[in-house]
Amino acid sequence: MAEIRSTLEMVLERAARMEARASSDLILQDKEKEGMRLAAGYLRGEQVDLPAVLVKCPAEERPHVKKGMVTALLRNIVLPRKADEAPAAEKAMQALMEIGRDKGDLVQVFTEMKSILDRYLSHKEQLKKQLEEQFAPQMMLMEENLAQQTGIKMKLQPSQHPKFAEEWQRIQLELSDQYGRAVEQYKEFIAKHLAAA
Repeated sequence: MAEIRSTLEMVLERAARMEARASSDLILQDKEKEGMRLAAGYLRGEQVDLPAVLVKCPAEERPHVKKGMVTALLRNIVLPRKADEAPAAEKAMQALMEIGRDKGDLVQVFTEMKSILDRYLSHKEQLKKQLEEQFAPQMMLMEENLAQQTGIKMKLQPSQHPKFAEEWQRIQLELSDQYGRAVEQYKEFIAKHLAAA
């Protein structure tokens, strides 16, 4: 009977250790989520001093809060579809620089990253203009044919050509893939770099 009790006691002790570990993991996950919420608030324009929040965190929680902040901020650095979307990525980069203030080499990384985002937009516009110019002669022919058939002169845009949308989508996918890979490489570097601090 004494053997059974000691085995039972060992099982209960093991269960208690597992429960304590699970509880600890949940607390750390909550700290990551808290960091994500703080970063999201910062991006929405709330007055949040992210580095100050990290300084106030207990040492054992700080890496988890920081990881959550970095994760949320990196998610907001994406290739902009339009020029007015670029400031969101810049704001996220600024916050990451503040978090990694002691990491001076991040300034160069963010400068290069911003340059990639800017080049992406200008390259995209340039390729769209080239495609429109490529379709312009076909559009003039279509305008002439329609004028002959209907007797009404119309002005057609290259974007109205069925093949234009297909070709433009292909070009955008290639461009996004090319620039997106570069941005992702920088984001991975930043995540590892800030996690090490």
